[in-house]
Amino acid sequence: MITLHFIANNDPKALGSATISSETGRSLMQAAQSGGVDGIAADCGGSLTCATCHVMVREPWASQLPPPGADELAMLEFTSELRQPNSRLSCQIQLTDALDGLTVDLPASQY
Repeated sequence: MITLHFIANNDPKALGSATISSETGRSLMQAAQSGGVDGIAADCGGSLTCATCHVMVREPWASQLPPPGADELAMLEFTSELRQPNSRLSCQIQLTDALDGLTVDLPASQY
């Protein structure tokens, strides 16, 4: 099990922030949904046809992730909140032991 931190409004104590544990081998989006994290809508269920699982990955984890593929980059153009250099779709982040402690910021809205 690894620990994952979801931060709302840049404040870990803000409403919507959460810390959960998850097994590896699944996507960050799946872990967020299983853990009851608010702020990850995931309307397409992880099929990479929406941008409602947008997160901003904090360092040092952002630089440890493989770069986004062409399809993810295209979908990131449709995020409701302005895309950042560290923006990713949580459905495309596969959890590994190396991502223990992963911290992501949630956008104000996915719509």
